[in-house]
Amino acid sequence: MLKEFFIAFIISIDIYLAAAACCNSDIRIPLSSAFIIDIFSTAVMFASLSLSDLISVYITSGTCHRIGTAVLIALGAVNITKSIVRNFIRRISDRGGFSLKMGGASIFVKLYLDDTAADMDSSKILSASEAAVLAVAGSLDAAASGLGCGCTDISAPIASIFTFICGAAALMFGSLTGRKISSLRHDLSWAGGLLLILFAIFSA
Repeated sequence: MLKEFFIAFIISIDIYLAAAACCNSDIRIPLSSAFIIDIFSTAVMFASLSLSDLISVYITSGTCHRIGTAVLIALGAVNITKSIVRNFIRRISDRGGFSLKMGGASIFVKLYLDDTAADMDSSKILSASEAAVLAVAGSLDAAASGLGCGCTDISAPIASIFTFICGAAALMFGSLTGRKISSLRHDLSWAGGLLLILFAIFSA
């Protein structure tokens, strides 16, 4: 059960940071929108874990472990890279030497650089549709993590329950502590990436 909790906790880090960013920008996340984000992440985790279990039936255990470990390490590296890119852009922007114009960019590109881009109508309230877009963008980590956990003893139902609980807690604490976290002026998504890599290594 420890592995299920750990993978759910790692996934919830990005949810927490997104909620914190919204809080710092005075974007309110209504309960219905929070539920959409949380339940979508939970559903994706369950589906990806179930799919990885199904795939593992058709390939050898060793191959499955190697593929899963590679997927988790790659995802961790992507999250660390994303954090580096965000911090670099933020540092240059704060110095007044860079102006990021994303008017014609995809919403998913915008969300990659800034979680508050989910508030597409600038209403300062995250609507159900905007929450769904944020959930889709944020669930990629859950999908990749679930697929990367193939051939392990991780239970899909238990991991999904922990994902829902950790996601709800992340949204609540992110909304409460967003200003303090965001005042650090550093993107902390690298922490989730590092934990994923460590999880992959020690679970191999």
